[in-house]
Amino acid sequence: MTLKQLTQMIKKGNTSSGIAALGNTVLAIIKAIAASISGSGTMFASAMHSVADAINQGFVFIGSVLAEKKPTKKFPTGFGRVINLFCMVAVIVVTVMAYETILKGFKLLKHPEDSTNFLLNFIVLLIAVLIDGSILFKAMKEIVKETKADRTGTSLIAAAFKNARRAAPPTRLVFYEDIVATLGALLALIAVIFANFSDFNLLDGIATILIGFLMVGVAYKVGYDNMVGLIGVAAPQDVEEKVSGLILSDRDVTDISRLRILQEGRTYHVEANIELRKGMTLEEATQSKTRIAAKLMSDTDISDVVLGVIEDDGVRLWNPKYDLE
Repeated sequence: MTLKQLTQMIKKGNTSSGIAALGNTVLAIIKAIAASISGSGTMFASAMHSVADAINQGFVFIGSVLAEKKPTKKFPTGFGRVINLFCMVAVIVVTVMAYETILKGFKLLKHPEDSTNFLLNFIVLLIAVLIDGSILFKAMKEIVKETKADRTGTSLIAAAFKNARRAAPPTRLVFYEDIVATLGALLALIAVIFANFSDFNLLDGIATILIGFLMVGVAYKVGYDNMVGLIGVAAPQDVEEKVSGLILSDRDVTDISRLRILQEGRTYHVEANIELRKGMTLEEATQSKTRIAAKLMSDTDISDVVLGVIEDDGVRLWNPKYDLE
């Protein structure tokens, strides 16, 4: 592989995970310094979370770059599922960090510690909320862009949550992780404020445990999504409807006898048997098949198309709402 090819692959890597990895690396360093100075348990928990996020998203970005590698003779369907493997490694990291965070929280419940340097903790956590919130907003925009949801303004949040399951695995991971990161930073900020202005020292431990359990929730969600991705999962209903609509919009297609759409990383692999109008010659049928395949491949969400063609048998099998007559 040449340097130029590598550079092109890196440019195609998932933008959200790359930005998130850099942002969380900076946050992890700042939080770790603040935690060592102040002794705040919630600051420690927040620092651990940022370390986990930075490692995860770094792994995921590398995986998203490798997933862009072109198919080879040995791997004819491409490397789309490589990203799922890297996301599973990220899940293991999150789980270990979550365990350490919860353990620290229970220690703080048994032996509460007085934190110092309130102003330092407050400023660092406020910066964390702003940075994590910015990364989360970027991930939301990426989800809308990848799923072609076309939403802006206040509807962006609703569109991101609605379409998150259809986004690329690394974008989903960044989205879920930064929801937790932003909530965790807010929890830590509230705990630091309470610890400074009240005598309720147990809140530090409680907030640390809650952050740990939020991390467990992210590990479960991301782990499940990528496990089904590795096994091979069918495309969502709306993707199937879009693909079948493209096929049936061709003038020579009368029906679809079989359609299977498998998600391969962030793209889809389409296999279909289509029925063409009666009386077509072999040459005409081949031209129609080539034209339909090209139409499907023009969609950036589709990476591979396998079509079989047969003559119309007069029996309608596909959803009649796509009938063009």
